[in-house]
Amino acid sequence: MIPVSSALRVAIIGAGPAGIYAGNILGRLVQEAGHQVAIDLFDSLPAPYGLIRYGVAPDHPRIKGIVKSLQEMLDAGTIRFIGNVTYGTDLTLADLREQYHAVIFATGAILDAPLVIDGIDLPGSFGAADFVSWYDGHPDVPLEWPLDATDVAVIGNGNVALDVARILAKHADDLLTTDIPASVYAGLAGSPVTDVHIFGRRGPSQVKFTPIELRELADIPDVDLVVYAEDFTPDSYSEQLVASNNQVKIMTRTLNGWLTKAPSGASRRLHLHFLHAPVEVYGDGRVEGIRFERTEHTGDGGVRSTGQIIDYPVQAIYRAVGYRGSALTEVPFDAVRGVIPNDGGRVLDAAGEPIAGLYATGWIKRGPIGLIGHTKGDALETVTRLVADLPVLVAGGTVVGKVDAILALLDERGVEFTTWAGWQALDAHELMLGSLDEVTPGRERVKVISRAEQVGISRTEALLTL
Repeated sequence: MIPVSSALRVAIIGAGPAGIYAGNILGRLVQEAGHQVAIDLFDSLPAPYGLIRYGVAPDHPRIKGIVKSLQEMLDAGTIRFIGNVTYGTDLTLADLREQYHAVIFATGAILDAPLVIDGIDLPGSFGAADFVSWYDGHPDVPLEWPLDATDVAVIGNGNVALDVARILAKHADDLLTTDIPASVYAGLAGSPVTDVHIFGRRGPSQVKFTPIELRELADIPDVDLVVYAEDFTPDSYSEQLVASNNQVKIMTRTLNGWLTKAPSGASRRLHLHFLHAPVEVYGDGRVEGIRFERTEHTGDGGVRSTGQIIDYPVQAIYRAVGYRGSALTEVPFDAVRGVIPNDGGRVLDAAGEPIAGLYATGWIKRGPIGLIGHTKGDALETVTRLVADLPVLVAGGTVVGKVDAILALLDERGVEFTTWAGWQALDAHELMLGSLDEVTPGRERVKVISRAEQVGISRTEALLTL
């Protein structure tokens, strides 16, 4: 590696865990190599943390605990947070090329993966990602959500499906200790829901839940869990999974235990259905029900159709069949996989050749799979490639202007960007709102929804008078 006369300058687009981990690892590796580095972390939202703030259910504080370590990384001072900046409009790729030696895209996957069946676009059919954004108080989602169904179907057998079903089934008062905004509480409190059904195409031993998420369902007050014996047909592959995988063994034991549990007479019920493949959503002008075909095990981990059709009358459907990344201006995109084409994090052009200075990490790099631990390893792979490319990046030319030139450019364009100091002010403001909550004493935080209010608090870098 050749010496760098001035600090390496890197822009990271996306301030979720993937972007923050990439910045933290980059700072450490470059400094260990004896060089200086200046890292700017951009996000379209005024606040950092991405899906940790806007994609984790409010009643999961243990998962949100990751914020503490992310905060420590940003507090260290190597990474400069610049929020409320939209890539492609507020800043272009040309702007970034002029100001930085390299750009890392860590924009994640925030769109719902499609479910291609007849009737799926009827009113009353929703994407899980949009619903998650609503109950997490995302500033770009309407304040109100149409919660007018008594019977709801959630399609999917992953943790997001469980989160959506749990929030729908839970009584709003049981969420008052969390950071849910008042508008979300009001919407859930007015919901007439009595039955929430979760449907999966495969069997109980092949679900994508985690044991903790599954067991949490049994702790929801005034909600009965209902499972069905006909969904627990034995097959050799499932038996091998149970015998070889401790996580599968725990979940199978949990589900089987619920088979023998008598209903308590709760006011709401959460049903888990397996071996159901969605065929059609039906209704006259809006969702009135969903049609499934029963499936059966093939003995090798797959399932096949049985020809048996079952209709479930429901008034709302939530699709939780996965997330999908979205294309970025002037950046190659694989529309089939929903990712930026790359080789170990190096962005590839149409000919499959690396584009100098462009990198990707996180879900936009590998697709929406894996947990936080995978994100760390993913960031390390990408950053290792970037560090190996340092001689080429530096030899490619000197970046223009001083470190603060990018802020001057944003000011010139009228972009009301936010900073780390601004986030600290907003964070303190939300904590104060929680401490002043008279309905739920000891509440930690009340989340501010409005983008304008978030920006106003952040840019004054002081608490507003309540």
